[in-house]
Amino acid sequence: MIKGKDIIVVGIQAWDIEIGSNCKNIALEFAKNNRVLYVNPPMVRSTMRKDKHKESIQKRIKIKNGLAPDIVEIGANLWNLYPKNVAESINWIGSQAIFKILNKRNARLYTDNIKSAAARLRFKDVILFNDSSMFLGLHLRKFLQPDIYVYYMRDYLVKVPYWQKHGERLEPEVVKDADVLTTNSEFFSEFGLQYNSHSYMVGQGCDVSHFSDEDDTIKIPDEFKNIPKPVIGYVGSLTTLRLDIELLEHMANKRKDWSIVLVGPEDDDFKNSDLHNLSNVYFLGRKNESELPNYVKGFDVAMNPQLSNNLTIGNYPRKIDEYLAMGKPIIATKTKAMEMFRDCVYLGQSKEEYITLTEKALTENAPELENKRINFAKSHTWTNNVQAIYGAIIKASKHRIKWA
Repeated sequence: MIKGKDIIVVGIQAWDIEIGSNCKNIALEFAKNNRVLYVNPPMVRSTMRKDKHKESIQKRIKIKNGLAPDIVEIGANLWNLYPKNVAESINWIGSQAIFKILNKRNARLYTDNIKSAAARLRFKDVILFNDSSMFLGLHLRKFLQPDIYVYYMRDYLVKVPYWQKHGERLEPEVVKDADVLTTNSEFFSEFGLQYNSHSYMVGQGCDVSHFSDEDDTIKIPDEFKNIPKPVIGYVGSLTTLRLDIELLEHMANKRKDWSIVLVGPEDDDFKNSDLHNLSNVYFLGRKNESELPNYVKGFDVAMNPQLSNNLTIGNYPRKIDEYLAMGKPIIATKTKAMEMFRDCVYLGQSKEEYITLTEKALTENAPELENKRINFAKSHTWTNNVQAIYGAIIKASKHRIKWA
């Protein structure tokens, strides 16, 4: 446990982002026993011009012009900083020399705002927690001079086009510069060990209370009444960057007695795929987040048919915990990150294994297995996750800092 400290959290997601965020959950947990300043990424000039009609950008322009406060109190011990200074968009710049100059300038302006806010809040002896901000992160130690610098890896962002051009070169430098690297998968912790001996897998938090059906109040939607059982289902974005269309087609063609149910928005490749021509494949479309447990309850087997590629190999899919929280048998693609689930999830590597393991999941499901899955999901709380982060910080810095 770390208590009574001042923690600055920076990252690549603003507090007012509409989707779930590891970084926000971690900050909330930090704030239970410490003072926390959550810093939004700086507003980018090109975005300010392009999206100036959006409410979120108008808010940031007001803050930039001094017409609204830059620090907002979110709750006890927790503040959110909207940096006033505007950053330049540099990720597509070809010249490393020009990128280096502008990146340092962006970092200087960004940290000037952070130092101003930290002084007003009277923060001292700061722990800096950086969630994947690899460009600005290169200069954060030098400009902010934190007592402890923690870098957090949770996605293979350097394989995403936005980050790839410069990130593959810079992220190892940021990892090397940090006092400790914390990650949510063994894949990333092994990657980090190449550059930093204090590289630790701290797991992943997940609020699965939304998916708890212990009082049997979650109801299966009427859409399932006309869908023959067994139902093999997936909830989430249907994107060919991460999901295997050929695998889904194979399953539907080989087992026409199975209903393949896909819940979520489709990208163009999914919209144009042969899956739409198969009578036992059902696309139920985008649903509100609050409705997703109802759809998962309608599945006999839940699945995560990921491709095995640079985007997914180290990815910790939250949906696995959500499926487990409802006690569902699960078939998923075997990756390094999924090994921690091997006792509760059927892991396949080939089309044939997916068929065989799905059959096994259907035939051997039992109440005791459902309870085992539910209890495993419950262990992945944000409290446990942050306790592991604290442990990594203390282990990495105990030679120079005495912890209470």
